[in-house]
Amino acid sequence: MRSSYRLALAGAAAACLLAAGCSSSGSSSGSSSSTDWTAKTTAASGGGMNALVAAAKKEGTLNVIALPPTWANYGNILKAFTAKYGIKINSALPDGSSQQEVNAVKTEHGTAKAPDVLDVGMSVALANTSLFAPYQVSTWSDIPAPQKESTGLWVQDYGGYMAVGYSSKFGTITSLNDLLSSKFKGAVALNGNPTSANAALNGVMMASLAEGGSASSISQGVDFFKKLKAAGNFNPVQATGATIKAGTTQVVFNWDYLNLPSYVGVSNWKVFIPQNAVLGGYYAQAVNKGAPHPAAARLWEEFLYSQAAGGGQNLWLQGGARPVEQQAMKSNGSIDNAAAAKLPAVSGSPVFLSGPQSTDAADYLAANWAKAVS
Repeated sequence: MRSSYRLALAGAAAACLLAAGCSSSGSSSGSSSSTDWTAKTTAASGGGMNALVAAAKKEGTLNVIALPPTWANYGNILKAFTAKYGIKINSALPDGSSQQEVNAVKTEHGTAKAPDVLDVGMSVALANTSLFAPYQVSTWSDIPAPQKESTGLWVQDYGGYMAVGYSSKFGTITSLNDLLSSKFKGAVALNGNPTSANAALNGVMMASLAEGGSASSISQGVDFFKKLKAAGNFNPVQATGATIKAGTTQVVFNWDYLNLPSYVGVSNWKVFIPQNAVLGGYYAQAVNKGAPHPAAARLWEEFLYSQAAGGGQNLWLQGGARPVEQQAMKSNGSIDNAAAAKLPAVSGSPVFLSGPQSTDAADYLAANWAKAVS
C-alpha cells in the first residue's frame, strides 16, 4: 500500500482551516479537434469543460501512478472517473513512493507509458516543479492560496493528521514516551524508511514535536527513534495493512485516515493523536509536463477537485481524508456532512510544515537516520 511512502507537509495551518470562496465554472462548449491541451492552463483556455471532456475521451486513456485502491478511497475514485467519462485508467506501481513517481516521469519521458499525473508529498513536489505543467482547476478560488503554487504547478489535494495506531492489547497510550516501555518490544513501526517515505518522515517529525522540538528541526525525532532502537522496541518492518493484520507491526505511526480501524481491518485497533504534537499535512497534485494524455490529465484534475456529490473532494472525505476545499464546501453546502462527522477529533494546536521546513527535515534524515537506527 502506498502509505509506506506518502507525504511531506504543507503550507500554513490557518489557511487550511479558514479559507473559503466561490467556485468558478468552466462549462462553456468548444471544439477539441485542434486544441493542444499540453499548453492549456485552464479548461476555459481550451474552449471549456465540454471541449476538455471531448478531447480526453478521444485520448481514451489516463496513466496514474502510486495510487493504491485502499489509500484515501482512491479505489472508488478511479472507478468513478472511468464510469463518468469512459476513460481507461492505467494504474502503475500502486505501492510506489513519491520519488518513484518522479523517477517514472523522467525515465518514461516521451513514451506512452509516462505518468500523466502525480500525487506526491510536498518535499518531492517542491523539488521537481520543472517537471510539472501549470494548470488551474475550475474550483481554483476555493483552494487556499498557501496550498497551491500560484500558476498551478502543484496544488494540495487532501490531508490529515499524524497519529499512532496500536493494538488495544497495550491498554491506552497517552504519550509517545509510553512506547519506550518494555511491553512494546519490537512493536513500533513506521510505514517505510523516512529518507524516502514521506509519511514516515512525518512520523519522525511528530515524535520530534512531542519531544519538545519544533517544525524547524526533526533532530529530536531521530533521537527518539534512536532510543526506541536501543530499547529493542523499534520494528524496521514497513507497516502495511497486511503486517497489522498479521500482528507483525502492532504500533504504527501513520496519517489518521490510514490508521482507522475501518482502514486497517483490525477491530481492536486504537488511534492516538498526541495533543503536544498535532502534525498536519497535505499531498499535492501535479500534471506531468510531458503527459502522453494531456487532456485526460487535466480532466482528472477537474474531477478530483470537483465538489459534486460524486466528485473527488467528497470521495476523499468519504475515505477519511480532509479535502483541500473542505471549508469552502462547508460554506456552500456541497460537503458530505455524514462523512465529515466521522473524521477523528483533534485537540491542540496544529502544526503544518512550510516548504523549507519539509526540505530541511528530509535533508537531516538523509544525513542522520541510518546512523540512528542501524
